[in-house]
Amino acid sequence: MWKELRLLFQRESLCDEAFNAALVMLEASASMFRDAVASLRREGSLELDIYERDRQINKYERDVRRKIVTHLAISTSPDTNMGLILTAIVIDIERIGDITKNIVELAADIEQAFTGGEIEAEIASVETTVTQMFDKIVPALRNGDVDLAREIYEVHEGVAGTVEENLQRLVTGQVLTDDSAVAATATLYLRYLKRISAHLKNVATSIVNPYYRIGFREKPGDEEE
Repeated sequence: MWKELRLLFQRESLCDEAFNAALVMLEASASMFRDAVASLRREGSLELDIYERDRQINKYERDVRRKIVTHLAISTSPDTNMGLILTAIVIDIERIGDITKNIVELAADIEQAFTGGEIEAEIASVETTVTQMFDKIVPALRNGDVDLAREIYEVHEGVAGTVEENLQRLVTGQVLTDDSAVAATATLYLRYLKRISAHLKNVATSIVNPYYRIGFREKPGDEEE
């Protein structure tokens, strides 16, 4: 479905420009995320102009919306479905930028490099997995790769499970009981990672689902209920 829609959408230059702008947004958000993680881990600079980069992503979002509206208004054969899909996924991409800002702000609030203590292995695993999701989502969206999109969805399910398990351990006092500062940072960071993963999952579902099921598990032979 996606590839057919993509070919139709490319017929209009404005539509193709909107799609390319969405890809640029996604690549920019991936770069922001990596830099944010590096700042939290003190593997990069805390002097990130994260707000300016986030404003740039917001600018791209507005640009995509403007192009879609123009396309729908002037095209003799507007592709409404793809227009709706693109306007939906740029919202998710913009949200990733907002959460990335939260990670940078968290990094600025702590005095030393963050480490999760006794749950560091679990946090680092989620962190690495989300980074890999960014590596996969751009080619998946660019090429309409259904298999890669499905893989991203399943990976998110694993991220969500790991995060919730460790949050439960944190809130019930099973771990990090002697270091409230690390516990608080770990709780926030895990939440941020899960939310970013969820937004990447939403983008991935746009490749396999119709507009009204974006964000939900693929339903083979889906019919409007």
